Amino acid sequence: MSFTETIFMTGFPGFIAERLVARLARPDVQFYLLVQEPYVESAMRAVERIAAATETPEENFALVEGDISLAHLGIADEDLEVLRAETNTIYHLAAVYDLAVDRDLAFRVNLDGTKNVNEFALEVKNLRRYNYVSTCYVAGKRTGRIFENELEHDAGFRNFYEETKYLAEIEVENLKEELPVTIFRPSVVVGDSATGQTAKYDGIYYLINYLRKAPHLLRFLNVGNRDVTLNLVPVDFVVEGIARLSGDASSIGMTVALADPNPLTTAQLFDAIAESMTGRGSLFHPSADMVERTLMMGMTPTLTGLPHSGVPYFFIKQEYDTSIADQLLVPYGVRCPNFREYVGNLIQFVRSHPRL
Repeated sequence: MSFTETIFMTGFPGFIAERLVARLARPDVQFYLLVQEPYVESAMRAVERIAAATETPEENFALVEGDISLAHLGIADEDLEVLRAETNTIYHLAAVYDLAVDRDLAFRVNLDGTKNVNEFALEVKNLRRYNYVSTCYVAGKRTGRIFENELEHDAGFRNFYEETKYLAEIEVENLKEELPVTIFRPSVVVGDSATGQTAKYDGIYYLINYLRKAPHLLRFLNVGNRDVTLNLVPVDFVVEGIARLSGDASSIGMTVALADPNPLTTAQLFDAIAESMTGRGSLFHPSADMVERTLMMGMTPTLTGLPHSGVPYFFIKQEYDTSIADQLLVPYGVRCPNFREYVGNLIQFVRSHPRL
């Protein structure tokens, strides 16, 4: 069978990657999915689910064992030649998404791995698109409004995740003059807005699980901040945004912030969760300084479930401009739902799946 598109993707079977493959799957599309050896079996099960759900032949999905941190992506030479000849679209999602990641692992995977994928992209003979998934947190310790066409800065970073994703995005940015590149910057990705399904409990889930311990009691004291927003986006919005714009010629050369244009403050997020659980919001608001100091105490992570590495993200005075994303996505009717619209679905999923 002849294919109209052949996609090479890293990061499968990750949470976003699996959903993106399902969104892009069609009988006339071929996939080469780069998978690390420990995840081959779970990747095979994911392919079976996707093939059945999308009525796409399983033969359209080829698992390529490899590792972005290795030279030539750890792919055998003969397989690499096939990939270079047949691939015309690349999606690079693989990364270490961990705020507490150690330096060596972060640099090896996020930076060196991206350099290796870039090298592969330059070798593909008929490349139509190179889609790279970055993060809004390449902004590091910058404050104020962050525009999509801004990248380089000297404000510093909170952790090696931010730093290496920043350095990796610079590497991809430098390819825009040579290759048809689109960079996507999601903010904090949460579960599906309709089903609530997610792959792990971090970020806003720390707050959800904190309130679940005793919602009618804990809802009185709002531990959020009235002046700081936390930008959340459901995974279905991120996947739809990437799927639409990766096939849109007007997004070539663009960096797109897949973020909520109207994010809630962390105090509003607290109340949205409390109200969904109990029907009532908070009554008392301690000072932000007091809350932050308390959350950074040694015993607090055990009591709240919020690790120290996650605390700064509830106090970042940073906003992400989405002008380019809005302009490109409006014709497709794609919009980021407000957290209040789907918070109940996130909570219901957590209740049904207390452990992942």
